[in-house]
Amino acid sequence: MFRGDLFQGQRVLITGGGTGLGLAMAERLAALGATVHVCGRRLSVVQEAAAGLRVRHGAQVYAHAVDIRDADAVDAMVQGIWDTHGGLDGLVNNAAGNFISPTEKLSARGFNAIADTVFHGTFYMTQAVGKRWIASGMPGAVLSIVVTWVWTGSPFVVPSAMSKAGIDAMTKSLAVEWGRHGIRLNAIAPGVIPTEGATARLRPNGDGQDVLTQQNPMRRLGTGHDIGELAAYLLAPDNDWVNGQTIALDGGDYLANGAYFKQYFDWSDEDWAAARAAIEARTAQDKAQRAGKPA
Repeated sequence: MFRGDLFQGQRVLITGGGTGLGLAMAERLAALGATVHVCGRRLSVVQEAAAGLRVRHGAQVYAHAVDIRDADAVDAMVQGIWDTHGGLDGLVNNAAGNFISPTEKLSARGFNAIADTVFHGTFYMTQAVGKRWIASGMPGAVLSIVVTWVWTGSPFVVPSAMSKAGIDAMTKSLAVEWGRHGIRLNAIAPGVIPTEGATARLRPNGDGQDVLTQQNPMRRLGTGHDIGELAAYLLAPDNDWVNGQTIALDGGDYLANGAYFKQYFDWSDEDWAAARAAIEARTAQDKAQRAGKPA
């Protein structure tokens, strides 16, 4: 859809850029000539992703390990990018976390596991980059990945729905506040784009994709290509008047079907117990990988 040098000279940082939707967006931006920075908590994952992007696209790609829940660590990483690479032109807030649970059974720790990454971490990243743009007089573009639940709400994912709604509000608020500095903020609300991590925590029983496909007005689920194309459009340097918008990328699904996860109203206690065990097993696997231990 775009000319191959669209992002030539542009530097974009993608949080959670080593896997899933983040990697899909990194692929498209690298293919269009961007210098891409990917960051995540697992250094080996982002290093592997960066190496693959270099091979596939001949792009300049850099990997950074950071826990975006740590404001000081975020600021240090961003300062390092400014010092070593001359700064950034774009930021993609993609890193997230989620799992399904009856809300009355959530612990404070479980709630904070989502809110600290999605809500706080996204703000830390946006502020760290934005204040440097303002101080230097540079324009910039922020793209945040939210969910269609910012409009509908959704049962069984309340921490995520609350946090993503906060990002939607941040997008609109800073679009107005920072627009005078040449800084744009927009968001994408994807529908179901299957990724390994999200599927393991949101649909741990392993079923439902056929139903989701059939209920979608376009009769398909999303792909990495879909989100890569829209991300490129919203971040494109010549696209400097789209500001403060959250765009649904779901084939019309939320208009047709409303909130997600309503099927879990039919689950028994045994179904929930099995789901919780599967989610905990996946979380333990991820922690082992971050620690460099065999999964």
